[in-house]
Amino acid sequence: MTNAWTDIKNTDLVVVMGGNAAEAHPCGFKWVTEAKAHRGAKLIVVDPRYTRTASVADYYAPIRPGSDIAFLMGAIRWCMENDKVQWEYVKNFTNAALLVKDEFGWNDGLFTGYDEEKRDFDKSSWDYQIGDDGYALTDPTLQNPRCVWQLLKKHVDVYTPEFVENITGTPRDKFLTICEMIGECSAPDRTMTSMYALGWTQHSKGGQNIRGMAMLQLILGNIGVRGGGMNALRGHSNIQGLTDLGLMSNLIPGYLNIPTEKEPDWQTYMSTRDFKPLQPNQTSYWQNYSKFMVSFLKAMWGDAATAENDWAFEYLPKLDVPSYDILRMFELMDQGRVNLYFCQGFNPMLSFPHRGKITTALSKLKTLVTMDPLETETSNFWQNHGIHNDVDTASIQTQVFQLPTTCFAEDEGALVNSGRWLQWHWAGATPPGQAKHDTWIMAQIFQRVRKLYQEEGGAFPDPIVNLTWNYEDPNEPTPEELAREMNGKALSAVYDTADDTKVVAEAGKQLSGFGQLRDDGSTMAGCWIFSGSWTEEGNMMARRDNSDPDDTGMFLNWSFAWPANRRILYNRASADMQGKPWDPSRKLIEWTGEKWEGYDVPDISPTAKPSEVGPFIMNQEGVSRLFTRGMMRDGPFPTHMEPFESPMANVFNPKMRGNPVARIFESDAARLGTSDEFPFVATSYRLTEHFHYWTKHNVVNAALQPEFFVEISEELAAERGIKKGGRVRVWGKRGEVWAKAVVTKRLRPLICDGKPVHVVGIPLHWGFMGAAKKGFGPNSLTPFVGDANTDTPEFKAFLVNIEPAAEEPVA
Repeated sequence: MTNAWTDIKNTDLVVVMGGNAAEAHPCGFKWVTEAKAHRGAKLIVVDPRYTRTASVADYYAPIRPGSDIAFLMGAIRWCMENDKVQWEYVKNFTNAALLVKDEFGWNDGLFTGYDEEKRDFDKSSWDYQIGDDGYALTDPTLQNPRCVWQLLKKHVDVYTPEFVENITGTPRDKFLTICEMIGECSAPDRTMTSMYALGWTQHSKGGQNIRGMAMLQLILGNIGVRGGGMNALRGHSNIQGLTDLGLMSNLIPGYLNIPTEKEPDWQTYMSTRDFKPLQPNQTSYWQNYSKFMVSFLKAMWGDAATAENDWAFEYLPKLDVPSYDILRMFELMDQGRVNLYFCQGFNPMLSFPHRGKITTALSKLKTLVTMDPLETETSNFWQNHGIHNDVDTASIQTQVFQLPTTCFAEDEGALVNSGRWLQWHWAGATPPGQAKHDTWIMAQIFQRVRKLYQEEGGAFPDPIVNLTWNYEDPNEPTPEELAREMNGKALSAVYDTADDTKVVAEAGKQLSGFGQLRDDGSTMAGCWIFSGSWTEEGNMMARRDNSDPDDTGMFLNWSFAWPANRRILYNRASADMQGKPWDPSRKLIEWTGEKWEGYDVPDISPTAKPSEVGPFIMNQEGVSRLFTRGMMRDGPFPTHMEPFESPMANVFNPKMRGNPVARIFESDAARLGTSDEFPFVATSYRLTEHFHYWTKHNVVNAALQPEFFVEISEELAAERGIKKGGRVRVWGKRGEVWAKAVVTKRLRPLICDGKPVHVVGIPLHWGFMGAAKKGFGPNSLTPFVGDANTDTPEFKAFLVNIEPAAEEPVA
């Protein structure tokens, strides 16, 4: 989320696409209603279903699941064609002028360099032309055919309104109306904000969905400004923290990378992380990577991490594959190659794709350990619950340990919300029964594992026995201790880089921010982006001063926002080349002639001159990227790709199925359905009355939404002879479910490629445990396919069939 929930009130236009904020984020949606009430802002919703968000929208348009890129590229084409471009922003704050290699191109739905056998691209041509001075060549006039702007213009040329209508099913007139509303926000005094969620991420090209809207926002000049931005709605408060703290298999806290087998030593690892600027005078703040990394290694291994042993770099695991994400882990489990699985705070039986495969994989484990405050389907996967979990219990030999944990209301610590705010909270209840804090459980396991290594040795005990564990009570580190560790402290005196006689942090003191991190071993920090959250002044996350000068929505003294308590990322882009706000009525920061000042913490060096240093300080270019070089596995521009299960072939290349570099295993490719057998498109969604798989354990929520259902149009019901409230069977290539049918006008058939496409909506909150009536979830039907860049499963577009079913017998 580039901006904050509280900033949404500053916008003129809200586009909710790839999400359903009013229903899935009802508290945050308040700020949309604030913008509508006080600024006269308009709300656009583009969604396969007429949602609760759409019910309060000013304009709604339907779209076929999985076709968002075509819509977004069409909107970019319309803005370019109709001169709805914030030209000063585009020329100075994007890479539109940079020249791309002559070898780069696109044909038959594929960019240059595709290797069909490897299902991957050689991305060497996806880069800039570099001059003798080491900087990228540019054409400030944007006329050179190899400049990013001209290549983008050529790339989107095919996405005409007629093309968009044919692919997406969005009626041409509705698409054009939305383009006109969006186009108005290219004016410097108009802003648009994008609000998206899993409706965009849970696709095999989810990363490119988001890229498409980010590019549109850059063309409009709406990144870094009040009321603008790309706002990812991280509905579950721990999801933002999960990514921040590197709980993916390929990340280290602070979005640093786990090394690979091709990076066996510190020198090799750092050789590709110099991040030298590609344009003169640019900050390229990732040049400080070594400071973040060394400080992390010192946090992990303390005195055992020295310059002589390259900061204990050898202690880190080296990946032999890009990542061990959930799809790969369950594929390995299904092959019988995993013995023990720890499942902490989630429920794979309902949240991972292709439930049948998940059940089979869990059944091949020797031991499963679950850590959860509730009885989950995963903990009880071995129980037979009739059609809701039809397994042969006697044949499952997996040993299951359930470790009852505390719920969030029984914990103390920080939650990180969508807007990157770390907000400290205190326990509101005492844990019941045998429930223990996760930190206690993990500390017990670690202490026992370390003792085994100390007593018995092992192939490589060093990372375990040398791990820093300096907590007052080794059996249960406190939230305060862990938070201070994340922030970081000085291990020895830290000196000013501009004056090596000036001490900026005394030994043993908490650091004031990541600017004090060093790569000489004098600092440690568990997560560099959290530096500043717990300083010598105390717990910044616990601040509760809701003062807001001039009603900007920044609230700088409420909690702590990473990085550096900044509320809007790239906020230098809110001002022109002279440092004056594009819209004086929505001032954020401004150049005084000597420094940047304003309502937010400047996202730039306070003394960086506006005409010299670009606003996108993390990028080597100093500007934002309409063209992403080799950073996305599936292309430097988004291009339309069909879901792996689709009612129509790829219009650019009928032989190409899905995303050509997306995650799919050979065994799962054989389990993909076709539209001949499964003619209807299904998509998953959430309901306000339930929260994922928790609230079905609550009698009140179970009463509000008691029974699993699927949602279909009146036209599909008539075609299949399905009655309102009648029981139906929905099945696909990988499984089947039974549900009540909600027949509604909220879904309408779409015309794509001249044929009607029916959509089946499937909510996800039911299972076979809890107070609610037993039911199913969409993951019984979804394909075992992941996004090319993030490996996020494709839950939002897959194929099914549907028919009336006999009513369930009454007990």
